[in-house]
Amino acid sequence: MTVRGILAGLMTGFLFGLGLCLSGMTSPAVVQGFLDIGGAWNPALVFVMAGGVAVTFLGYHFLVPKSRPLWGSAYVLPAATRIDTPLLAGAAIFGVGWGLAGYCPGPAVVSLASGRPSVFVFVLSMAAGMILVRWMRGPSRASMAPRAAEDNI
Repeated sequence: MTVRGILAGLMTGFLFGLGLCLSGMTSPAVVQGFLDIGGAWNPALVFVMAGGVAVTFLGYHFLVPKSRPLWGSAYVLPAATRIDTPLLAGAAIFGVGWGLAGYCPGPAVVSLASGRPSVFVFVLSMAAGMILVRWMRGPSRASMAPRAAEDNI
């Protein structure tokens, strides 16, 4: 990885973390309030998701097919494009964990700065789960390797 790539990752991560903090998504109460449709529903997450979907849509529609990254040779997209059982099972596990803990990976990593022990327990559990899944899948899952965007156009 080049210095430019590392700087791009750091800048992107900083902006992402800042956005999570400003939108309140590092607070489990905000996330759980969104999921509490029968009680004190908090719609803030709808606006955060809509903003993310809009930016992603515009990027995929206008940038990916017509250009290359500023500091890279090609956009890197996931190789897996099928909706299959592992994807659906993973989404279900993610959703249950998100609803119970009020964290998903990005906000949890950002929330490590809070120093709350519950966040550290969540992140360590999340990392253990990721390692366990990789171990269970084994090296035969080469189809999960990323591919360049121009391979998809």
